[in-house]
Amino acid sequence: MAKLRIIPLGGVGEIGKNMTAFEYEDDIVVLDCGSIFPRQDMLGIDLVIPDVTYLERNRERVRAYLITHGHEDHIGAVPYVFPKVPAPVYGTKLTCALIQGKLTEHNIHDIPLHVVKPRDTVRAGAFTVQFIKVSHSIAGAVAMAISCPAGTVIATGDFKIDYTPIDGEITDLNTLAAWGSRGVLALLADSTNVERPGYTMSEKKVGETFHNLFKDAKGRVIIAMFASNLHRIQQVVDICVEFGRKICFVGRSMVNVTRLAMQIGELKIPQDVYIEIGDLDCYEDDEIVVLTTGSQGEPMSGLTRMANSEHRKLQIREGDTVIISATPIPGNEIMVSRILDQLYRCGATVIYNRIADVHVSGHACQEELKLIHALVKPRYFVPVHGEYRMLQRHAQLAQAMGMPQERTIILELGQALELSEDEASITGPVPTGSVLVDGLGVGDVGNVVLRDRKHLSQDGLIIVVVGVSRETGQVTSGPELISRGFVYVRENEELISGARSVALSVLGRYDRIEQSDWTPIKNGIKDEMHAYLFGLIKRNPMILPIIMET
Repeated sequence: MAKLRIIPLGGVGEIGKNMTAFEYEDDIVVLDCGSIFPRQDMLGIDLVIPDVTYLERNRERVRAYLITHGHEDHIGAVPYVFPKVPAPVYGTKLTCALIQGKLTEHNIHDIPLHVVKPRDTVRAGAFTVQFIKVSHSIAGAVAMAISCPAGTVIATGDFKIDYTPIDGEITDLNTLAAWGSRGVLALLADSTNVERPGYTMSEKKVGETFHNLFKDAKGRVIIAMFASNLHRIQQVVDICVEFGRKICFVGRSMVNVTRLAMQIGELKIPQDVYIEIGDLDCYEDDEIVVLTTGSQGEPMSGLTRMANSEHRKLQIREGDTVIISATPIPGNEIMVSRILDQLYRCGATVIYNRIADVHVSGHACQEELKLIHALVKPRYFVPVHGEYRMLQRHAQLAQAMGMPQERTIILELGQALELSEDEASITGPVPTGSVLVDGLGVGDVGNVVLRDRKHLSQDGLIIVVVGVSRETGQVTSGPELISRGFVYVRENEELISGARSVALSVLGRYDRIEQSDWTPIKNGIKDEMHAYLFGLIKRNPMILPIIMET
């Protein structure tokens, strides 16, 4: 019998960019299609998505995309990947609505979206897939049982076990246990919170905290959170109804997601409670609640612009209660600290996770992970959705529960795991990595361009412009030096004059400058000017010589 191949194209050894291919004979199904925020050293990059070269090479074999939920780290790459490798898409109601919004924004059509419900089963080539309800920090999250003749794989997606969820639908432990009793070939489980002991708090705990804060607030209440956390938004709406406050949404993603959620019935707001931002002046401060983006301190977010008095219609002022209902994503700590400081400078009362329970994670802690392992009882275990230390800790947790070490497999991006009941082996790798999105450019910025951007940001630029006569081959103008981000020319005339002399000495070695001489002249100017400048001030700017015929 043929083996099942599992190929992570993203989401292992990293947080985000989740994408996994499942391959059996001539059929491939793809689990999730996510993006990741760029690292701080990726200057000017908007988004990072998986390299799907392998899928492009096998596009005729791709039968379906299976999407666990609508967070960016699971759907962010959709508009960049789907046109290259089109296939039917399966997801829950909110997930498909968010994907449709992305496709429409990018003017992409003819991608079939199929809305499924928990416990629905679909067929895609040799694969049969059942969708299993799980709790997470967004509505419509599902795990999946992906079956083929080689066996069944349970992929948890992002999940936690919340016994008092806002929508009243707990993680479907019965279905997971039923699959466990039938026999599961492999478990792919979320490792994000594996370092945390115990259990993740229920979302209702946040609602209780909000209730107490609203009770004490004398002025406006402004809450920054992720727009996708509809269950938390619903709790805020319900508390607004109780305390007689009006709710307003600020920030592009907050407005778009909540409007979409109201249209499909995932968010219920009484008509007399919802107001537009232009109507805020019609109400007293103690009647207003504002939900906005900016929980990560993003420079262009609603909260940041309010705090810096850059928002056209809304500024933070003394008497406001500002709640940051999130924890900083790794790498965003500095930006969040800055916005907290600025909010305090504005005179607001600021509440965040270190002060009160205004945020709970959407990911399972150790005891919840143990429960899933105990119910599913997989033959093989593959930790996913985490940096390498998290995957390693999750493997150790599984082994502590009796999973043999040789059946606990940590994969690297692009490795292909081949599975059967009797054997597991790693082959490959297949082409994989990261594709950088910069504006409308996808993949046209690589390591060389990033290196140049980093060089420019750290050391600046000197442009050396020389005019050469086409007839005589003699220098007719220059060399003129233009400094950007290196030194202020008017205050460093002696330094610039010396650098100009270095360029002149290189040019002076040629009686007549022909086009064939341009490359060695440019290289000579670069090398000798680098040596001159570094010797004087220990700086290494990018030097760009330009020779023009006159």
